[in-house]
Amino acid sequence: MELHFLGTGAGLPSKDRNVTSICLSMPQERQAVWMFDCGEATQHQLLHSPLKPGKIEKIFITHLHGDHIYGLPGLLSTRSFQQPELQLEVYGPHGIKEYIEVSLRVSGSHVANSLIIHEIEPGRIYEDEGWTVQAVELSHGIPCFGYIVEEKATLGELKVEKLRQMGIAPGPIYRQIKSQEVTELPDGRQIRRSDVVGADKAGRKIAILGDTTYLPELKGDIESADILVHEATFSADEPEMAKAYGHSTSVQAATLAKDANVKRLILTHISARYHQEEANILVDQARDVFPETELAEDMRVFEIQKNSSDS
Repeated sequence: MELHFLGTGAGLPSKDRNVTSICLSMPQERQAVWMFDCGEATQHQLLHSPLKPGKIEKIFITHLHGDHIYGLPGLLSTRSFQQPELQLEVYGPHGIKEYIEVSLRVSGSHVANSLIIHEIEPGRIYEDEGWTVQAVELSHGIPCFGYIVEEKATLGELKVEKLRQMGIAPGPIYRQIKSQEVTELPDGRQIRRSDVVGADKAGRKIAILGDTTYLPELKGDIESADILVHEATFSADEPEMAKAYGHSTSVQAATLAKDANVKRLILTHISARYHQEEANILVDQARDVFPETELAEDMRVFEIQKNSSDS
């Protein structure tokens, strides 16, 4: 599982950064890509990545400011033209449905019936057998959300040596033992799965927040996340300006990461005022508070390793 940053700039594109779009690629987990925001020229950025539009299964929009949605009509039209039979779901604040429908209608664009649009409220907005997605409300002047993606825990590993000591040789019986709570052997013995399977493997947790002022109350929602993606539109010495414009500083993002005990922090939504050297100052400021901080760059990829379990 990987995070691909297609755009990492704030407000408008610059020579260094396109506007916001992030993709969560899950080729092994579900053969799909989930996109978070779709700023102008996102589909052009996709051409420079290994990701394919046809693999995009869901698009989560944080809010309706243009630098987060202006690429959406074009991407929807292209994807529908190339893969009209593949279902695509878009999630976003109230108004996202009108924006999409008007943009496509006025431009004479055709989108297949496989497009489903969800206008959301805070809370759990998606769940299946392996994943949940929770929307949390942020503070940005207009309705804005962060998305917390959680992988459900999976069964631990079979204790193979213990099974051998019990006289149970490897074979199809091992799969049977792991797939059900109690397995009866040909000799009449009953094997409880809980006795021969290690601790569950905890799922991964990824928090991708939209534009927001510093909200320490988010700590509980993002607690122990494997990755927190947080904006850093302003430097550490500009907290009042950040608050006035509905944004955060690098140090505020790092403080939230530290307080929530997350594993890694990735800073994004970098103002065009900060070129490469100045942007590096932002990450240095954050690392003074939370050392496990990295700076997102356009086309940079971050791997999200599976959690291990005790046997």
